[in-house]
Amino acid sequence: MFGGYGIYRNDRIFAIIVDDRLYFKADPVTRAEFEAKGLRPFTYVARGKSVTLQYFEAPPEVFEESDAMRDWSQKAYGAAIRAMKTRTPNQARRRARKKSRAVKR
Repeated sequence: MFGGYGIYRNDRIFAIIVDDRLYFKADPVTRAEFEAKGLRPFTYVARGKSVTLQYFEAPPEVFEESDAMRDWSQKAYGAAIRAMKTRTPNQARRRARKKSRAVKR
């Protein structure tokens, strides 16, 4: 998919690491905070097209201040929870089928 690592809590991905960079999940509730700090979303190219995920660069202070890491991680986890709640029933069924297929293999 994006060629990196996912960071999960309770089966919800809330951060990714790609090319030694940490990105936190964002949504309409938190996106403005990332943008206000000048942080950019994670983008990659697949099949000749640019793909932008809802993950933004982590602010530099998270690597120096444990409180900042905790705050931003909680914001990202909140975005992951909200994303799960906004999925349609069809999306949830497709995700469940994919998981069951992966377990069977």
